[in-house]
Amino acid sequence: MRVAVPFGKSKIYTALAYKIHNIPPTAYEAKTIHQILDESPVITSKQLSHWKWIASYYMCSVGEVMRAAMPNAFILESETIISKNESTEIDEQSLKDDEFLIYEALQYQSSLKIQDVVSILDKKRVLPVINNLVEKRVLNLQEELYEKYQPKLVRYIKLHNDYKSEESLQGLLEVLNKRATKQREVLLTLFTLTASSKEPVKVSELVKKSEASSTIIKTLIDKGILEDYHIQTDRVQFEGEGNSRVKILTEAQQVAFDSIKNEFETKSVTLLHGVTSSGKTEIYVQLIKEQLKKGKQVLYLLPEIALTTQLVQRLQDYFGEKVAVFHSRYSGNERVEVWNNMLHNPEKAEIIIGARSSLLLPFKNLGLIIVDEEHEQSYKQFDPAPRYHARDAAVVLANLHGAKTLLGSATPSLESYFNASQGKYGLVELNTRFNNVLMPDIELVDLADKYKRKRMKGHFSDRMIVEMTETLEEGFQIILFQNRRGYSPIIECTTCGHSPQCPSCDVSLTYHQYKNQLRCHYCGYHTAMPKSCEACGNPTLDTKGFGTEQIEEEVKELFPNHNVARMDLDTTRGKYGFEKLITRFEQKEIDVLVGTQMLTKGLDFRHVKLVGILNADNLLNFPDFRAHERSYQLMAQVSGRAGRTDVRGKVLIQTYNPHHNILQQVSVNAYKDMFAEQMNDRYNFKYPPIYRLVKITLKHKDYNRVNTAADWYAKSLKQVFKTNVLGPEFPPISRIRNLYNKNILIKIPPNQSLLKTKEAIRKIDNSFNAVKDFRSVRVILNVDSY
Repeated sequence: MRVAVPFGKSKIYTALAYKIHNIPPTAYEAKTIHQILDESPVITSKQLSHWKWIASYYMCSVGEVMRAAMPNAFILESETIISKNESTEIDEQSLKDDEFLIYEALQYQSSLKIQDVVSILDKKRVLPVINNLVEKRVLNLQEELYEKYQPKLVRYIKLHNDYKSEESLQGLLEVLNKRATKQREVLLTLFTLTASSKEPVKVSELVKKSEASSTIIKTLIDKGILEDYHIQTDRVQFEGEGNSRVKILTEAQQVAFDSIKNEFETKSVTLLHGVTSSGKTEIYVQLIKEQLKKGKQVLYLLPEIALTTQLVQRLQDYFGEKVAVFHSRYSGNERVEVWNNMLHNPEKAEIIIGARSSLLLPFKNLGLIIVDEEHEQSYKQFDPAPRYHARDAAVVLANLHGAKTLLGSATPSLESYFNASQGKYGLVELNTRFNNVLMPDIELVDLADKYKRKRMKGHFSDRMIVEMTETLEEGFQIILFQNRRGYSPIIECTTCGHSPQCPSCDVSLTYHQYKNQLRCHYCGYHTAMPKSCEACGNPTLDTKGFGTEQIEEEVKELFPNHNVARMDLDTTRGKYGFEKLITRFEQKEIDVLVGTQMLTKGLDFRHVKLVGILNADNLLNFPDFRAHERSYQLMAQVSGRAGRTDVRGKVLIQTYNPHHNILQQVSVNAYKDMFAEQMNDRYNFKYPPIYRLVKITLKHKDYNRVNTAADWYAKSLKQVFKTNVLGPEFPPISRIRNLYNKNILIKIPPNQSLLKTKEAIRKIDNSFNAVKDFRSVRVILNVDSY
């Protein structure tokens, strides 16, 4: 259960008590518990075991996992309330100036908060002054705990009991008929609403239906004719029938479904490798149905919030109110409701759909975890701790509950496919698209050749323009993919070559045209677009490179009669940003959708015939050992958005290097060739899934201190791990938010104990923190840092 613990003079924190014992700690003095906050446990024992595993495996504290798992509203905070002590006579002459100001303020106000005192005295250190006043018995202090969770109350209305009999009601209507016709109208509307449905009537509904002002309703309440009352309701409610028939599986889907069940007989994890648009979701639905019959819960993990909107709709059509959704775009209060439903109303939370954080919820009897698009890198949390990988943590959670895990993807990660090929996981393949639709026809366009022959219009080759014109004339839709947001990533002066940089990071500023701003995509710094060069003063500023904004503008110029929209972080910031865009695209209000990798995540659009990848090279030429694997996955996934019904789709990939191996493999959908080639590299260069990685990042605002600290740390590591330590090395962008970063990479061979390795790292970390000069250097340990 949660307990409140006081720290210092005015702070109260929330802690979790999970064990009661009589052994006092030796290294420090324990704090007293201020109060117990829960009447019944808010966390289950299996959930706690899972948190402890995450903390030990990913080298963080259980407290950090708790903060990541619990909705903010559960983590109470305190504000100290100061009030005047009425019981003592106060000699005003004995008070100092600061003390008198507080005393005087309390003559006019019954209570003050610490924050108010700070503003009255205009200084930060106010606790000594307050302390003196408490000692002089001028003030009383009290800690006021406030729960952040506010239940949502809906106001309802009904006729007062005095008017329930027919005579009294008749009399009332006659009186109102003479004096107040509007009030009579409101009453008649209320009768109609009550008669048409047996549900209680909301005040808001009555105001809307009777077209009366809320003042009239208030008058009726004041007269004692109507009475209002409140009912607590959930913020997120399911609206719909929830009884759609589950679709019958095709022959190929049925075979895959049976194979998954067979694999689950002997293995607890199975990988479903199904090409894009092969109907994996329908197989998931059948598996969920089976689990619900057994009275089990199902967790459905998705990499991106954008996907939940489409999927929630589909699952609610089948399973109605049993579906609960949990992700970061939900408010704190909405998340508390999902948590409470899982503990107390299990029928409202039999199927949980969510992004990675939903793993940490209080499951009671989990039967199946589905990790959809399991290759996605957004399953890995990078900041803050716990830096866990949702796919790996899901396998452990399923084991704790004795449940099964199904990993699904059209382009599985090398780790999962390697585990399946080694026989550690089951493997089921689905190689045909739903309804036997053909895989899209993929064509590579050589940009070097097109520029040479002057066949480019902006960033579009003549081939792309021909295909786009044809697709739009036939009434189909187009998706254009460019993995850079903004208008252009670099602004350069053509006279002196100067390029505006971010003052806090070592990175050039990206130009965003719609706000006429230069923005840093790392720290959020922004400034107005300058009219002339800051270095030489000439107005010769030019843009280099291109992002989604520039593509959107070019498409509008090329096809002025068609609707163009953009889907990237800038256009989907609100809670319903994704939903609105996706709905508009599904309803064919948008003809061309330009976007970043958000578009690649398993979305199902029925009318897309053409997909264009505008520059494949900036994906491939990236300083990361996974660049080729990720490029293959991104391009194969975005290609999979094309031709998902009966018409064969077309994909055009513009590149300067059409003979690149990865591009050739994407164009013929050769996942196994890519897997074999990449695995060969991983063996040779000792990378995952053969070796494991632990990345250690050191951060500090002083360049020299980071250098010294990183050298010391790497030296200590090399004494233990010898040649398996790489670095220390500055990353490509070495300064972010005014902190210099330096990385050390530890490679762990397959036969080396992971537990002992972590123990050795912990020891070195503790000795590092004991050195006085290094205490201010922040060390981040990232296990499986890929």
